[in-house]
Amino acid sequence: MTQLVDSPALASLPHGCAARAHTAFTALSQQWLASALPQAALSQIALTGQALGFHSSFAAVDAVQAGVAAAALAATQLEQWRNPQRPVQQVVVDAQHAAFEASGYFTLGGQQPALWAPISGLYACGQAVGVPGWVRIHANFDHHRDGALALLGLPMGADTPREAVAQALTRWRADDFEARAAERGLPIVASRSHAQWQALGQEAVIAAAPLVQLERLGDAPPLPWPALEAQQRPLAGLKVLDLTRILAGPVAGRTLAAYGADVMLVNSPQLPNIEAIADTSRGKRSAHVDLRTPTGQAALQQLLGSAHVLLQAYRPGALQALGCGPQQLVQQRPGLVVGELCAYGWEGPWGGRRGFDSLVQTATGINADEAAAYGTHQPRALPMQALDYSAGFWLAFGVQAALLRQAREGGSWRVRLSLAGVARWLRSLGRVEPVADIGQQAKPDVMPYLETLDSGFGRLQAVRHSAQFSHTPAAWDYPSMPPGSAAPQW
Repeated sequence: MTQLVDSPALASLPHGCAARAHTAFTALSQQWLASALPQAALSQIALTGQALGFHSSFAAVDAVQAGVAAAALAATQLEQWRNPQRPVQQVVVDAQHAAFEASGYFTLGGQQPALWAPISGLYACGQAVGVPGWVRIHANFDHHRDGALALLGLPMGADTPREAVAQALTRWRADDFEARAAERGLPIVASRSHAQWQALGQEAVIAAAPLVQLERLGDAPPLPWPALEAQQRPLAGLKVLDLTRILAGPVAGRTLAAYGADVMLVNSPQLPNIEAIADTSRGKRSAHVDLRTPTGQAALQQLLGSAHVLLQAYRPGALQALGCGPQQLVQQRPGLVVGELCAYGWEGPWGGRRGFDSLVQTATGINADEAAAYGTHQPRALPMQALDYSAGFWLAFGVQAALLRQAREGGSWRVRLSLAGVARWLRSLGRVEPVADIGQQAKPDVMPYLETLDSGFGRLQAVRHSAQFSHTPAAWDYPSMPPGSAAPQW
């Protein structure tokens, strides 16, 4: 099913499909206009189809589809600015394709990697102390796993089984375990209702800012951009430093690479990565730079000298301590666009706290509300990591909106999003009637949406980018490669 979303043809669509199309288009339009982008450009976008098999009481698929559409449409505006003689591109984003992209599905050598550590996940707790509840542990990194085990009084290391963690948690109240974990900087949260989340005060802080925050950091002339040649993708020649590691940020960098940007993934040799790096590194070169050393800072400075964008998702304040905070970066490279992501926002009682998509879903009441909608006691996760992927697509959008501002007005710019802000925005899109019979909407085969590529991690099969351009299809100039496989130079 294909339709231009703002077309009168919507009236003739099946009710559910038309309603979902309206939801996604409205979500896109509101954010597009809030960023002072031209309303006429919205006629270039078509949001199509419906997604089967991704069941939720939240508009998760609509959120992802709108985010992809915003990022892709922004690329067409940059293209028109750079070369007004180019034909105006039309963009199509299919709901099923966008849902599969946000599922993060990929295989290496025909096998799906294990994306979760054995003790990561949801646990019942508090039964032995008469205060039953639920907590979610994120232990995909060894130091987070060992921190959680130490807090529980269990042996550290990969040999401690999940059953031991479950037994130990029966003696912990959920809020006490969360508080003790926060004191140690561990990514662990209690499951709570939305009302309980609101009572903590963090959502009020988040509500004071837009979903995509664009802020001018200082004066600078417009940066020169290379000419856009015939058939080049919209962002060709623009240089992006990607200092992110965990899903949302890498998705933003991968999206910009799909539209033609030259993306350099910059990892610390001291920090671990997740298995999904094989998927999210498509289109990027990958270098090691240790910012704790003079050599590493000099390497970043050299890269920064010709960069247009820098993405970072370190815990708030971490880069500042290394002399690489946004204000410091734009002093070194006036005109730079700095894109920033964090879990719960930069201010407020939870500001700066470590977190990931699954944890933010649990902490903000999304999991509890999903459970209530489906009549289950155990908190229920969204059918994909919609917060991470939406945040990644909206960050790619915001960066491009800032690049347009920089080209027209000059200045240095900062773009900010938080996963908790995305959670709040997702809730604002309204709820969806749960599917009564899951079997009626089985998930279709993912194979038609996959591409097969050679990579430095092995033979990679992964979901193609879900935005389809009429003239310059999304593509990857570089295969995904392990960190440190490229020199830190353009």
